[in-house]
Amino acid sequence: MSSHPSDKSFLVIAAMVKPVLTAFTHREWTDEQNVPRSGGVIVAANHISPADGVVLGNALYDHGRLPRLLTKVEILRIPVLGPLMRATGQIAVYRDSDQAGNALRDATAALKAGDCVVIFPEGTNTKDPAYWPMRGHTGVARLALDSGAPVIPLAQWGAQEFFTPGKKPKFSRPVRKTVHFNAGRPVDLSAYAGREPTSEVLHGITDLIMARIREQLGVIRGETPPTEVLDRLHAV
Repeated sequence: MSSHPSDKSFLVIAAMVKPVLTAFTHREWTDEQNVPRSGGVIVAANHISPADGVVLGNALYDHGRLPRLLTKVEILRIPVLGPLMRATGQIAVYRDSDQAGNALRDATAALKAGDCVVIFPEGTNTKDPAYWPMRGHTGVARLALDSGAPVIPLAQWGAQEFFTPGKKPKFSRPVRKTVHFNAGRPVDLSAYAGREPTSEVLHGITDLIMARIREQLGVIRGETPPTEVLDRLHAV
């Protein structure tokens, strides 16, 4: 089970991360106030770069929240970095194992303790060639139903400009890339209140959350999101 985040460990990671992010990024928030300063909250974001967790986590940290990201267990096993991330309460995700349900259990406990839990519903960097969000996995819906915590849809854009999904840092001028965040109001899930978590309900909630994220990303990009959504969950 994941431990409660340590302020001291966050300070150590911040001291390591901030100089790098300051050198390579400039941050712009839209509607930052929609992320509550306290209380259990789910931040659901699109996934465009391997750097997303660090970039978004740092932004939330500066906003006054100690982010707890659902993180692949392989990352938490990396020497030095792994122990620090575990000390900050990052939540291990075990894929394709009998421990797969632990992440939902630990995330629900974190939310009930008043923490800020960050989830990327796509589960991986988007494979859409134009970087629009794919269809999401239903873990975010299960988490919302189990915890009762509000879901803040958050669109982000820019991290892919300096760290590509191919996991290669990319250096080009200007060196400092602008990273945009657009935080929406809590997703209205009242239509699903009291309903059994059937596949239809879970997909309905997930699709609603992802639709909000796509809309907000469209605002950041100044574009209309495509009507066709890449669905890797049911690809042949």
